Amino acid sequence: QVQLVESGGGLVQAGGSLRLSCAASGRTLSTYTMGWFRQAPGKQRELVASISSGGSTFYTDSVKGRFTISRDNAKNTVYLQMNTLEPEDTAIYYCAARRAAYTWSGRVDYWGQGTQVTVSS
Repeated sequence: QVQLVESGGGLVQAGGSLRLSCAASGRTLSTYTMGWFRQAPGKQRELVASISSGGSTFYTDSVKGRFTISRDNAKNTVYLQMNTLEPEDTAIYYCAARRAAYTWSGRVDYWGQGTQVTVSS
C-alpha cells in the first residue's frame, strides 16, 4: 500500500519560509510525476507545483519566484521550499503522485493527507 506523508507545515509570519516534505512508502515513485496542491477554505484545490521524473517543473503563477519544488529519488521524497510567504498562501497543502501518462485533471494515483500552512499578516 502506497502512502504519502507530508510534514513541515505550521504557522509563520508573512515574509517567512517553510519547507514541506512528502515521504512516500510502499513503492518507489521515481518514475512518477509529483505535485503539491493546496486548498484554502471555500476554494477549490489547485495545483501549486509539480516535478516530473526527469526534473521538469511547473509552478502556478502566484508562486513563481517564491516556491521551489524538488525531489530526492534516493529518499523517495519530494519537497516544496516556500519563501516570502503571504497570507494568501494559507491553505492545506497536499502531496500527490501520478503516472507520467496521466494528467493532474485526469487521474491522480496517490494523495497525501495534507499539512496545514498558515501565514499571518
